[in-house]
Amino acid sequence: MQEQPVIIIGAGPSGLATAASLNLHSIPYIILEREDCFASLWKKYAYDRLHLHLHKQFCQLPHLPFPHSYPRFISKQQFVSYLDDYVSHFKITPLYCRCVELAVFDEITKEWTVKVRNLGSGEVEEFRGRFLVVASGEATDPYTPEIEGLKSFPGDVLHSTQFKNGKAFRDKNVLVVGSGNSGMEIAMDLANHGAKTSIVVRSPVHILSREMVYLGLNLLKYIPLNMVDWLMVMLSKLVYRELSKYGLSRPKEGPFFMKVADGKYPVLDVGTYSKIRSREIQVLPAILSVKGNEVVFENAESHAFDTIVFCTGFKRSTHIWLKGDDYLLNDDGIPKPSFPNHWKGKNGLYCVGLSRRGLYGAGFDARNIADDIKSLLK
Repeated sequence: MQEQPVIIIGAGPSGLATAASLNLHSIPYIILEREDCFASLWKKYAYDRLHLHLHKQFCQLPHLPFPHSYPRFISKQQFVSYLDDYVSHFKITPLYCRCVELAVFDEITKEWTVKVRNLGSGEVEEFRGRFLVVASGEATDPYTPEIEGLKSFPGDVLHSTQFKNGKAFRDKNVLVVGSGNSGMEIAMDLANHGAKTSIVVRSPVHILSREMVYLGLNLLKYIPLNMVDWLMVMLSKLVYRELSKYGLSRPKEGPFFMKVADGKYPVLDVGTYSKIRSREIQVLPAILSVKGNEVVFENAESHAFDTIVFCTGFKRSTHIWLKGDDYLLNDDGIPKPSFPNHWKGKNGLYCVGLSRRGLYGAGFDARNIADDIKSLLK
């Protein structure tokens, strides 16, 4: 059994930000990570062309700015390099290949007991700490929806975490399922590499440029959210005009309202829309079923495909191993308390990076958690 004041679960950017913030207060901790590296989503499971969708000022982690030489919108490779420097700078040493099986608060000792499976040795290890920080992230377990007949599909079925680039798909018919930022960018990458690309868009979407979102985030510091949303929609209509002729529609709610209320990000257009407008990317409605290589859609049309790429997000498994918490996290692993009080639970339980506010929100949480723990250790 190992014991430290703080146990952090997860060595993604959120866990690293928390570790760095604790380091600055000289508070010892253990950081447990189920993968064999930190930031595994970025290092192992992200597609090649990925860039941070927001201006770099909204994406740097606490206590270490991005290099001045970095562009406004940072590539995956640049962000990974920054995280390498971050871990080195703050001397963060996660314990890797530790899969959490149970985390429970002991009412007698007033400590958290965390049991993990060492994926290297197969042994169960136990850790104890006064404070527990859930930093396992919004993107934990890849999710693929159940679709009637999908098992009959003879081609490749991928999740976005398995997609790197479109080189291998030239001249193939590829269906992308999911119209978030990952789905839109992967569809564009496929089209750029000569794939015959279609994308399923089930729900209305806000399409904004990076510059619009940058303006909106800055305006939110000074004017109400509903006014910023009104401006974003007006700008989107001016730039992208009528979407319905291309199989798209805009939601009734504003883009920033939807992000806060439901965690649904607007689509930050980096070139996909022009390919939809030129019909290089075909927009299709929701899938009804799959029959061999034929996919049947809600409009009763069917099309044949060689590959399906699911950009359908992630589920969280916190509720499986976190026991005794009826206050902080819901069954989907998202905080029950509203922002800005979402990061602190009871009995020394915290969460970081789960407020649906991206890297900026994770930094906010990490600093608050470290300051709060410091005050409690006095």
